[in-house]
Amino acid sequence: MICTAIAVQACTPDKAARADRAMGSLIKELNAVGLSVAVIKDNQVIYASSFGLKNLETGVSLSPKDLMRIASISKSFTATAIMQLSEAGHFNLEDDISEALGFSVRNPLFPEKAITYSMLLSHTSSLNDDRGYFSLDVINPAKSDSTALAYNEYEPGTAYEYCNLGFNTLGTLIEIHSGERFDQYIANHIINPLGLNASFNVNALDPALLTTIYNFEDGRFVPAPEAYNPRTAEIESYVLGYSTPVFSPTGGMKINASDLARHALVQMNEGTYDGVIILSPESVRAMQTPRSPGGRPVNDTACGYGYALETTDRLIEGEVMTGHTGGAYGLVSAMYFNPAGKFGFIMMCNGYDSTIPRCDNGFTRIQSDVINALYDIFIR
Repeated sequence: MICTAIAVQACTPDKAARADRAMGSLIKELNAVGLSVAVIKDNQVIYASSFGLKNLETGVSLSPKDLMRIASISKSFTATAIMQLSEAGHFNLEDDISEALGFSVRNPLFPEKAITYSMLLSHTSSLNDDRGYFSLDVINPAKSDSTALAYNEYEPGTAYEYCNLGFNTLGTLIEIHSGERFDQYIANHIINPLGLNASFNVNALDPALLTTIYNFEDGRFVPAPEAYNPRTAEIESYVLGYSTPVFSPTGGMKINASDLARHALVQMNEGTYDGVIILSPESVRAMQTPRSPGGRPVNDTACGYGYALETTDRLIEGEVMTGHTGGAYGLVSAMYFNPAGKFGFIMMCNGYDSTIPRCDNGFTRIQSDVINALYDIFIR
């Protein structure tokens, strides 16, 4: 599709045609199942298009309106909710999370050092994912006698290790402070105000719009239905303020590329999009301020990880970009933007040849090649 109706401002037909050709070539070259992209320029979504297949078994083509689980880009929604609640005075980002959780969260090697909201947001809490991250039992002394295994050997706040458990814990804290179930809080305070079709709860979405995600195994694509596990039994026995990992605040958002671009535009415009205030400018700056080394190599010492957003100078040569990647069940995604330049990119792929080596910049080929091609066509 060229310059779809989703676009806010029509891009020129020649650029749209070039983008269509480039994206079509890349999914063939990189052996991808399907690809959805969106381009932001001058604070508008100027291009949104999809290529390839939504479902290999049925041969249905992927549409720009179709939804995908976006994996770790979801963390930016969770962080946005935490910043909203902090702005509302429910807590300070430097507060001890133990006070709200109702049990002690302490690295046993540093028992006097409080673990804070800020540390969870920036992956500097010293927590790790070694014991999994789908239950808070792994850090709750009343539920486990081996909580020490969930911590690294360094002092909280002094080093970086990417940690999904930390963001599932943040989702739990959102419920505790708001009194709303996690998926409903995100809907009521972020998704609905922005008019997005998205949810952390797969049961709230039209199943006809869900894009099949594929792992690449032994040279073939294998469907990963667990990406959209409805978790019906877990929701029926849900305990507010504890069962939150059921919705995966660390990676469970389902959305399409153009709506994810609107979420990015909130960050690009000091917390406001289309007249809707989601965050204060101060909260946006806090999220985008690097506080720890990022998960991929960087040349610029100013680059690194803030609150659910990475700053990197390695994605596009000559540009410092802010955003996040995602990868789970075979899905590969990316959301990166340049607030000063007022441009950005979304890409979501529901399966590609994962045996292809990563680029030297630390990104997968499909993330890097797609975004750089769109940059060359629409921005450079």
